Amino acid sequence: MHYKHILLASHGTPGACAAEVATFKLCQPDTTLHHLIIVPEFWKGMLGDDWLNNAITQIRYGQYLEGELEKEIQENINRVSAEAKTRDITYSYEFMLGDPAECLLKVANDSRFDLVVMGSPRPKNKEGIKSRLHCETLIHALSIPLLIIPHPRDD
Repeated sequence: MHYKHILLASHGTPGACAAEVATFKLCQPDTTLHHLIIVPEFWKGMLGDDWLNNAITQIRYGQYLEGELEKEIQENINRVSAEAKTRDITYSYEFMLGDPAECLLKVANDSRFDLVVMGSPRPKNKEGIKSRLHCETLIHALSIPLLIIPHPRDD
């Protein structure tokens, strides 16, 4: 099957990177790839724990976290866009802050995509931030095909 407009939800985790690899296998030179990076809303206003007991320390810590998050997002964009360029694929990206399922639905339903690709939820025995995209929400609300790529195994 040939897809001309693919929406890739990816944010640099191992599962998301597996989705990136699968997406590029589906792409042809005339494919347009839109890369959606979603930062869960719990990052909004993150200022740390109670040990940060004065406002200046909290602000500095918040700025540090924002800077680290920005670096990770830019690395993700650079990695995916470089691969798209080597394959002569039209690439665009979008960054959103909010509930992952709601953000993905908004972008998917406001544009004309043939396919949405994302990684599967991280297995419970794997370390990581406890942020989950509720696949059931997407399955019931999307009007286009959704391809969920399995989390890579540790073979």
